[in-house]
Amino acid sequence: MLAVLEHAYPHAVTALEYHSEFQLLVAVILSAQCTDARVNMTTPALFAKYPTAEKLARARQTDVEKIIKSCGFFRMKAKNIIACARDVAQRFGGRVPSGREDLESLAGVGRKTASVVMAAAFHAQALAVDTHVFRVAHRLGLTTGTTPRQVEEDLTALVPPPKWGDATHWLIMHGRQICKAPTPQCPRCPLNGCCPTPRIIARLQR
Repeated sequence: MLAVLEHAYPHAVTALEYHSEFQLLVAVILSAQCTDARVNMTTPALFAKYPTAEKLARARQTDVEKIIKSCGFFRMKAKNIIACARDVAQRFGGRVPSGREDLESLAGVGRKTASVVMAAAFHAQALAVDTHVFRVAHRLGLTTGTTPRQVEEDLTALVPPPKWGDATHWLIMHGRQICKAPTPQCPRCPLNGCCPTPRIIARLQR
């Protein structure tokens, strides 16, 4: 399965657009319950006004809210990214930390966000479970976990550590392009022959 996905999505990387580790961190926080495309439409204005942690740390929340309003949950997200920027500026000298414990100590940063930043910005061995990874992993029969952490544990037990970051992107791309919610496009899926979902769907349609 990994070989097929790697062949199908050889250049898969995060769809979020950024020019620094800090911009990636902010973009991932904004992407919660929001599409990457919408975040990419929002962040240019945000980063033009607040390009560094130090500048965002001094921002007024109402000003940030106006810029990121289209991303949803904008009040909480504005509060979190300002607090996160303040932590990065004051506790880490303006540089985003690379370790999981330090990252997860920042406002608005949970395990998934930390994993994305670790893998994309620092090329660390980390696998992030978003809604696409969660869905595709279940459909491929790779997990029966009911929480993102359980799915992560199942996947990291199956996938070689050097491939964790890449596997995240392959599963996300597959979820966006073919294994969509609510209906997977099984007939054109490169994994059709080894995935259990088409057979399950066929039985349900009898």
